[in-house]
Amino acid sequence: MCAVSDRTPAPEGGSSLPPVDEQMCFALYTAARAVTNLYRPFLDPLGLTYPQYLVMMLLWERGDCSVKEIGSVLQLDYGTLTPMLKRLEARGLLRRGRDPEDERTVRVTATDKGLRLRDRAEGIPEAIGRAIALPEGEFEATRLSLGRLRSNVLDHGTPPAERHP
Repeated sequence: MCAVSDRTPAPEGGSSLPPVDEQMCFALYTAARAVTNLYRPFLDPLGLTYPQYLVMMLLWERGDCSVKEIGSVLQLDYGTLTPMLKRLEARGLLRRGRDPEDERTVRVTATDKGLRLRDRAEGIPEAIGRAIALPEGEFEATRLSLGRLRSNVLDHGTPPAERHP
């Protein structure tokens, strides 16, 4: 949190909360929105939203994944993930099917069309990195700090025996 010595007094009967632009949540929210918006001109020609791009990147990286694994890695619930996967499947970018070894598990795989999309997405991470314009060490330190922040928040309220090491 920033210094708050220049905080204006709270209205009568109000609390003296720090100004919104000094709140960590505001900094995270606006930074996330700004970075996500950076992707739009790159993803619009591909016909992908940012969350769809994340799903496709995961499939390009891992080959195939269970729906549960995608949800876990991308921190998406089934209510958000299932309709997104259906839309990507309807566009012919991926296919869903039951795991032959465990019928309860749905596996997701990029189709040939989905794999070709990867070539068109080449260079996006580098372009975003250039726009973020942080020195390499600071970029990596920020990424690691945000990962720790996410873990701390996810672990908050989780019983100690179930927390991440």
